[in-house]
Amino acid sequence: MPDSLRRFKAEFFKALAHPTRISILEHLRAGEMSVNELQTKLEIESSGVSQQLAVLRNRNIVETRKEGTSVYYRVRDPQVYELLDVARRIFNADLIDTHSMLVQLEEEGASGVAHGGATKRIGAHTT
Repeated sequence: MPDSLRRFKAEFFKALAHPTRISILEHLRAGEMSVNELQTKLEIESSGVSQQLAVLRNRNIVETRKEGTSVYYRVRDPQVYELLDVARRIFNADLIDTHSMLVQLEEEGASGVAHGGATKRIGAHTT
């Protein structure tokens, strides 16, 4: 894979690497919105919304449409939502795995207590 493609991908993912920008994209899933509408939904100042939208716009993730004095934002390519959906599935799978490990640790801990308290603590040192 050429370095230019790797750099493009890295910059694209950097643009997504902020909770407010993810939230903006999630709100835009319902359709285009103005800065004021996004500000109301996100409950942050319009300058913060504008700053995050500028990052998304500079990476061509969102595009604008002007109507009178209002500027409306929308996602340029709906495949961005597919990417966010895949990320959510990965996150959910990771949570399920983590939960399963916690359940297993609890079961091992309960088993150890039932057998005279011979459980090992992770990272514990005995002297």
